[in-house]
Amino acid sequence: MGRILVIHGPNLNLLGTREPEVYGSTTLAEIDAMLHELGQELGVEVESFQSNHEGAIIDAIHGARERCDGILLNPGAYTHYALAIRDAISAVGLPVVEVHLSNIYSREPFRHRSVIAPVAVGTIAGFGTDSYLLGLRALANRIRSQR
Repeated sequence: MGRILVIHGPNLNLLGTREPEVYGSTTLAEIDAMLHELGQELGVEVESFQSNHEGAIIDAIHGARERCDGILLNPGAYTHYALAIRDAISAVGLPVVEVHLSNIYSREPFRHRSVIAPVAVGTIAGFGTDSYLLGLRALANRIRSQR
């Protein structure tokens, strides 16, 4: 069984109440429960982590190096400028799938650029909570194909 670390970035702890017209009404706890259930179906262990602090996210990425097979990452606003998170992803060498609840390319122009995408195996955006589920499926398939 593989292990996947799910990292939720800044402000995602407010899901369910934060701009539901953009991010939906599903809470972070509900998303985590869906991911854990899907992980069982896919034969992967899912571990979830959320932080509003860039350094804590970097530490989580570093910590995944020795105990995880991949990372599912919603970097939130860090998507657009967090070069240190990008560098941490490059340094650990794990496959990363970037996910977003909203379609970042149909929103404000500053959201159209991802510094994470070039070091991720793929990006899934705009499907609400399904972005996470699609991302987990894709990452589990990627990990399985690399064994």
